[in-house]
Amino acid sequence: MSISLPSPVVDPGVGDRAPADSSNGSDSQTGSVHPGTSDHGTSDPGPINNGPINNGMDGYFRLQRRLLLATLLLSAVVVAVTAIAGSLATAFSLLVGAMAGLLYLWLLSRSVTRLGDNSRRLSRAQLLVPVALVLLSSRLPQLSILPALLGFLLYKPAVILQAVFDT
Repeated sequence: MSISLPSPVVDPGVGDRAPADSSNGSDSQTGSVHPGTSDHGTSDPGPINNGPINNGMDGYFRLQRRLLLATLLLSAVVVAVTAIAGSLATAFSLLVGAMAGLLYLWLLSRSVTRLGDNSRRLSRAQLLVPVALVLLSSRLPQLSILPALLGFLLYKPAVILQAVFDT
């Protein structure tokens, strides 16, 4: 069974029929391309439909994993450089802040995932993370508040770097 597709626009100087070349998967009489083949004779399966699961969320989940991994890697590099160049106490404060930022980003992405299902509001759990970080760093003498807050904000450069690398 052959499906005939409309002929492409042809220049005025060229004939109406495609050349009789059987290597490109076209019918030499009609000039149409057979289904399952591309213009170059290779098999083209066409669009893949994975059913209702492939609704655009798989790309979001890949982005979510990349953002979490980028935040983790950037945090590890910054904490390591701070431990080598600075003090261990500052590096520990940065580490605690970075883990709080990673938790914040994970909670935020989880609440964004739920927005599409049935919820219309953001979760309040992620709003407690920076508050708990400030309270914890003000109560514990081992933590400095400024490095902890800077560590918390390390997820932002990771998001910006991911956006730059995606374009």
